[in-house]
Amino acid sequence: MPDSHPQASDQGGSSIPAVVPSVPGPARRIRPVELLFEPAGAEPEPERFFDLESIDDPSELLARSTQLALAFRAAAERATDFQALAAAQLADPRRFDALSAEQIADRADWTPDYARKMVEYGRSLQRRGPEE
Repeated sequence: MPDSHPQASDQGGSSIPAVVPSVPGPARRIRPVELLFEPAGAEPEPERFFDLESIDDPSELLARSTQLALAFRAAAERATDFQALAAAQLADPRRFDALSAEQIADRADWTPDYARKMVEYGRSLQRRGPEE
C-alpha cells in the first residue's frame, strides 16, 4: 500500500517525508535503530575461591583452607546420606512405581552394585531414624 502522506523535497530534488501532525488513530510503529557496534560488557571479575587467594599469612591460609576442607567433607557426607535415603525410598517394594537397582543406577550415574549398597545404607538410615 503506497504511503498517502505528502512528500516534500529538498533543494536537490530528492523526496523526504513531510512532518505529519499527530492524528488520533492507530499508532505508527517505530522500528529501533540497528546497532553498528557491540556495547562493551563489564569486565569479568577474577575467579575467587572463598577469598583464599587474598590471604598472605601461610598460618592463616592453612587454618582457613582446613576449615573449608572439613566443611566440604561434612557436606559431601550429608549429601551422600540423602542420596542413600532417596535410593531406599525409590526402591521400596511397597511403592507401585518402585525402581530396580539398575534403574536407580542409571538415574544417579552409579553401577548397579553401588546402587544396591546405597539402597541398603538408606534402609539402615531409615531404621535409625532422624539424627541419632
